[in-house]
Amino acid sequence: MKILYLLFAVFLLLFQATSGSADPLFADTAECRSQGNFCRAGACPPTFAATGTCHGGVLKCCSK
Repeated sequence: MKILYLLFAVFLLLFQATSGSADPLFADTAECRSQGNFCRAGACPPTFAATGTCHGGVLKCCSK
């Protein structure tokens, strides 16, 4: 019976969501995605243009 309490505590810790974990860490990433664009490593696809940066300048912000 004591194992059920332990399992409950383990499941509670495993499935616990932290507040704000879905928010991007970088302001340039949030700005890129808020404009409907996406971030990509390397060159943007042929029909897209690089309009900025993401993840602190590591990735490129690609837009139509």
